[in-house]
Amino acid sequence: MAVLSMKQLLEAGVHFGHQTRRWNPKMKPYIFTERNGIYIIDLQKTVKMIDDAYNFVKEEAQNGGVFLFVGTKKQAQDAIAQEATRAGQYYVNHRWLGGTLTNWNTIQTRIKRLKDIKKMATDGTFDVLPKKEVSLLKKQQDKLEKFLGGIEDMPRIPDVLFIVDPRKEKIAVQEAQKLNIPIVAMVDTNTDPDDIDVIIPSNDDAIRAVRLITSKMADAIIEGNQGEDQDDAQEQQVAADKKADSMEDIVEAVEGDNKSAK
Repeated sequence: MAVLSMKQLLEAGVHFGHQTRRWNPKMKPYIFTERNGIYIIDLQKTVKMIDDAYNFVKEEAQNGGVFLFVGTKKQAQDAIAQEATRAGQYYVNHRWLGGTLTNWNTIQTRIKRLKDIKKMATDGTFDVLPKKEVSLLKKQQDKLEKFLGGIEDMPRIPDVLFIVDPRKEKIAVQEAQKLNIPIVAMVDTNTDPDDIDVIIPSNDDAIRAVRLITSKMADAIIEGNQGEDQDDAQEQQVAADKKADSMEDIVEAVEGDNKSAK
């Protein structure tokens, strides 16, 4: 049984690609048609590929994998942080710092600095320092927290990256490739899929689409880690969503209504 139904994907706007003039020809196999200058992603393929991604992530979690969720665009920031945290994993949801993976030792020194400042704030050190110095330390803490807070407790270089919009997160992609870290990613119609190991063809700009798919990747980690069987709930949901089972239904729903499109 599918992890997500076509109806769920449709309601979240997963099927809306970019304008036809902004596309990567390598995404052609995942495009069903074009309507009003917008590419419509083939959700029948997306359903299957979400299943593949879910199973891959679950298996990696069962093997004790460490996951890093990456999404720095505004539409992804909240979902990335919340779902990674829910799954007990790690995230980067603001600017990706060059060398986060390939220069991990240096990044760890900055993380240590963050932890040291936090300790100073709680052990009474701030109380005996000049106010000006405390103010500077707090500003430094805020900056470090913003960029490194999501990986502060990451025990090692991650085993898997989940990325929303690898086109935007190209530095993260390049670093993962250098270290042979597999990438699972939401890939829109304007992106080169060849850079990604496990592709999820999808709208990567709609908040609901990002939230839906990111939450499923978190579910896969939770199931893999805890052995929680979510199949029953998923089967009930998918069975209830049998109404939109063909791409023709979806194209009909899209026809003349591009309000949710880019």
